[in-house]
Amino acid sequence: MTSRTRVILIGLLVLTILFLSACGPSKPKGEVIVYVAAPLSGFQANGGQTVLGGAHLMAAQLNKAGGLLGYTVNVVGMDDESDSDVAVEVAEQIKADLQAGKKVIGVVGHYNSGQTLAAMEVYKDLPLIVITPTASEISITQKGYTNFFRVNANDVVQARVDAEFLVSELGVRRVAVVYNDDPYGIGLGKLMAENLRNLGAEVPVELQVAVEQSSFAEEVAKIAEADPEAIFYGGYEIEAPYLRAELVEAGLTVPFLASDGAFLAATVDEAAGTAEGIYVSAFGPTPAQAVDRDWIKGYQQVEYRNPDTYSINGYSALAVLAEGIKKAGTVDDAARIAEAIRGLDFDTPIGHIAYDAQGDLREPQIYIFQVRGGEFVQVYPQ
Repeated sequence: MTSRTRVILIGLLVLTILFLSACGPSKPKGEVIVYVAAPLSGFQANGGQTVLGGAHLMAAQLNKAGGLLGYTVNVVGMDDESDSDVAVEVAEQIKADLQAGKKVIGVVGHYNSGQTLAAMEVYKDLPLIVITPTASEISITQKGYTNFFRVNANDVVQARVDAEFLVSELGVRRVAVVYNDDPYGIGLGKLMAENLRNLGAEVPVELQVAVEQSSFAEEVAKIAEADPEAIFYGGYEIEAPYLRAELVEAGLTVPFLASDGAFLAATVDEAAGTAEGIYVSAFGPTPAQAVDRDWIKGYQQVEYRNPDTYSINGYSALAVLAEGIKKAGTVDDAARIAEAIRGLDFDTPIGHIAYDAQGDLREPQIYIFQVRGGEFVQVYPQ
């Protein structure tokens, strides 16, 4: 081999290496952090963990496709313990991380309305985006926050649809309204009673119960005395099955409609065999309706368990943040990302995403399910 040939071959080898390097996967620019703030321990741990699982799957899919504008997405769970004081501590920790130079781009959270309201007093002044997967209390989007969005309907929509379902679909005219003593329960309970009355129905009794309450003898007696044709419960899967069981034991088998907070498997599993026939309203379809087998398989690979109802909420919330960042073309300018999110128009497993100026959905959807054969079966819309 001549010297000239060697030079040519070496040159070709160098060009080949450079070409292959250019075609291969590029090195990530770095890491961006998305915090998922939700109850990851305590009485609502399952709900919070399903949201976190959905966000983990979305991040895995983004990273497999090259990341978010070239950055690896790191989802980190933050446990607010369903406690508003702890939620503020979580928000302050996230603020400290930003001040320390961590590239925090957003928060998926909080899970409950009370914790969301408390934490937003910190988040509203931070350069990040907050997208709740489930908080529905109406006042959150009436406070003028410019960096807050939700992927679910608010309680004005839920109360209207639930009341119309009871009166128009089930034909009832006397409804007992029971609700939790937190911002979510109080707000939804009051709206529900107002909507029922506007439709010509009676609300013979309104009762407030405690979060985590598991014995309802006094409340069941008052409900029985009111002789309702249906019962509405605004609360969580932590209380709903026990209330339902005591009502059935007392012979009160009239239609029972629980709010979105009870749209989890525990409502069925913990009702001592009395869940059959329960109605539950929800912000979206079940995972079995909304996603395919590959999605479920992917979830099982990152979470090592099956998805529950709020898994698609967490997934969709991070999808909104990712789409906003892609549209804005930056991970560093929260104001531009927020503006881009307001202009989104795309579909997620939880439904169609398009926002009004306040961060509420333009086309909010409420679904109603009934427990049949131990499973949630959609009965509205049909």
